[in-house]
Amino acid sequence: MTTAHDFHTPHQLLTLIVPWALAEAVEDLLLAHPEIVPGFTSSRTDGHGSEVRLVSAAERVRGHAQRMRFQLLADAAELQQIRALLSPRFDGSGIFYWVTPVVEAGRL
Repeated sequence: MTTAHDFHTPHQLLTLIVPWALAEAVEDLLLAHPEIVPGFTSSRTDGHGSEVRLVSAAERVRGHAQRMRFQLLADAAELQQIRALLSPRFDGSGIFYWVTPVVEAGRL
């Protein structure tokens, strides 16, 4: 069995909540840099609440906005490099992110 100690374990999980219109551009940028982002997961999600911009008529009727969630493991240096990739292109775009500590990661 492979455990967290069998490979380099990044200590942080970066989560990006991306407006639907930007999802493909963010995905393409992450995929273009495997030296920094060797892999990530993505899933469709919905944004709810007073801080979520409802752009289309359909979003206003539904009361939520379609988003894409990207999650990737990174260490502190990689996280800085990822921010440096994203910031110039997506500054002011409404992408929301957070970083959480990773206690353990591995493969079964």
